[in-house]
Amino acid sequence: MAYALYVQYGLHLEPCPLCIFQRLAVIGLGVLFLLAGLHNPGQIGARIYGALIGLVALAGMAVAGRHIYIQHLPADLVPACGAPLDQLIKFLPLRQVVERVLRGDGECAKVDWTFLGLSMPECVLIVLLVVGCAGVWLNFRRQRAANQTGVDRHP
Repeated sequence: MAYALYVQYGLHLEPCPLCIFQRLAVIGLGVLFLLAGLHNPGQIGARIYGALIGLVALAGMAVAGRHIYIQHLPADLVPACGAPLDQLIKFLPLRQVVERVLRGDGECAKVDWTFLGLSMPECVLIVLLVVGCAGVWLNFRRQRAANQTGVDRHP
């Protein structure tokens, strides 16, 4: 998130609506990791955190995948630009806002930034995959480790 904010405010590249949804997934993962660490759950809690982390990561990867798809469309198939996200939120119900954002628009097709030949959503997809898998694995590993030692801190 820190780098995304640097790109927005330091490099002056405004995020498109799909970028904002990807940011929400990254923030959601950060919050879940923080809560899991502070909560220090037992076996069942670790499974719940692992499942939630997996779901948020998958949702973020789906949005990033949609963004990547739009970026790779031929120019004549790219949807027309729509209203800015703040205007959509102001005038439409949340369900319609989500539907319109996930359809994407011409703004989402632009590639203004790359790293090692990867666009921002491609990098986000990789990060969500790695961090999501690590979160799921660590939480289910913890549960397995507690079973092997026979210790459950929270009866």
